[in-house]
Amino acid sequence: MKVVVLAGGTGGAKLARGLLDVVPAGGLTVIANTGDDVEIYGAHVSPDPDLCTFWLADLIDERGWGIDGDTFAVMDGLRALGVEVWFNLGDRDLALCVERSRRLAAGERLTVATAALTAALGVEVAVLPMCDEPVRTRVKAGGRWWPFQDFMIRHRAQGPVEDVLFDGVEAAAATPEVLRAIADADAVIVGPSNPIISIGPILAVPGLADALRATRAPVVAVSPVVNGGVVKGPSAIFMEHAGLALSADGVATAYAGLLDGLLADEEAPDAGLPVIVTDTMMGDAAARTRVARTTLDFALGLGGRA
Repeated sequence: MKVVVLAGGTGGAKLARGLLDVVPAGGLTVIANTGDDVEIYGAHVSPDPDLCTFWLADLIDERGWGIDGDTFAVMDGLRALGVEVWFNLGDRDLALCVERSRRLAAGERLTVATAALTAALGVEVAVLPMCDEPVRTRVKAGGRWWPFQDFMIRHRAQGPVEDVLFDGVEAAAATPEVLRAIADADAVIVGPSNPIISIGPILAVPGLADALRATRAPVVAVSPVVNGGVVKGPSAIFMEHAGLALSADGVATAYAGLLDGLLADEEAPDAGLPVIVTDTMMGDAAARTRVARTTLDFALGLGGRA
């Protein structure tokens, strides 16, 4: 069995970890958003692929980001030198990013560098960047354009959101590894991630949405809307900007033309596709496995596309 999950943010990473428990060894591939990437402290930081990697390696810190038990001596040292440290990276996390930068400077593709780093952490799942070219999410709010991390941290994700763009996406392309994974999949799952800024950049990469439409595998999504709201992150302000209801129906509309099914914690009368209603909270390992198994069984039960 071969299963592909599209992931960005905590929801997608948690689902990927749950799928690791239900997909046979070697059968899981994660396609991760790189629109959040940032170059800082002389390192290339790739938050979503690394978040997925840390979850898959069972290294995630209880904060929900970074490596469990990491220290912050470098950040403290920078502050002592008068540097404004607005983006916190643990020491081991930073080491990973420095090595990524070295590999990229030596001419490696981001896909190849990511594979080497995940393997070094003992992760046997293929964590694939959505593309090798630099794509950067920009958010317009308060009358100015913000790089994504600046918007989230310095601007504290304050809405309303006026516009969103994926800088550089026109020059990007879905990698051979991404296209092969989708073509060979028995099921494709869109994780419970922000449809606009976590999954949106992935779908904007030329060739990727077309590959999802062409695959014979069923494509299902897990709604990130829980109890009428969001567990974590700024999904609400971005869905409002996109004119989408904060509901399962709104999520289905965001992915119109791509999905064969939707898993949510509420009915979706206007979705126009099969919907499974279940508890989608993933607060612990048992819940992550339960949601992953339910999602996978649902997808496989839909059968392949004609």
